[in-house]
Amino acid sequence: MVIHALLAVTLAMTSLPAQAKTVDCARVKCLALTFDDGPGATTPTLLKTLDKAGAKATFFLVGKQVELRPKVARQVLAQGHAIGNHTYSHASLTPLPDGQILDELKTTQSAIQQATGLRPKMFRPPYGDTDDRVLELAGEAGLAQVMWTGTTLDWQLRDTKKIKAAVLRLAKRNGVILMHDTVPATVKAMPEILKELKKRGYHLVTVPTLLRGKRLQAGVSYP
Repeated sequence: MVIHALLAVTLAMTSLPAQAKTVDCARVKCLALTFDDGPGATTPTLLKTLDKAGAKATFFLVGKQVELRPKVARQVLAQGHAIGNHTYSHASLTPLPDGQILDELKTTQSAIQQATGLRPKMFRPPYGDTDDRVLELAGEAGLAQVMWTGTTLDWQLRDTKKIKAAVLRLAKRNGVILMHDTVPATVKAMPEILKELKKRGYHLVTVPTLLRGKRLQAGVSYP
């Protein structure tokens, strides 16, 4: 497992800087596609689609799911995508006491690091449930918060045509779109989505690349 994790990190290190050098979001039209709740059963199919299109994305992983599918988590990193923390049990954080919030975040940090060798620098709160207290605790855990500029509500739509229409409606320069790699209809719609976004001139990049290489600051919310 250690060998696989080290290999994943090595491959990721060769992929991410290359993207940063070739894509300057200050000069070209960039868009960050983000996927929550995985890794799931349909994540490998999505990774193949992204790889074929030469697109990079950001995956916010659930700790429990990482423990179930560590190989897929390693594959996400090895293909040059960015990884973030999405809590251990996908719990709504705002009702929880401080200690439990920190446990949700730190346990996931450990699960991701054990699976991939990477300790994430960013997290996304499940359901978007966050407040100043959650953000402060995330800062204690060494995490920046990453939200979105638009959500497809794909978990509710569960229809390829409607999901594609939602992505195209929400797409804008320097946008961050929320989807789920655990929704089969989203994964099925992705080839057509990527094709149309590229036709519209978008460069599909990770959140760190979208931020133009700025270092994510713990306890700060983006975008």
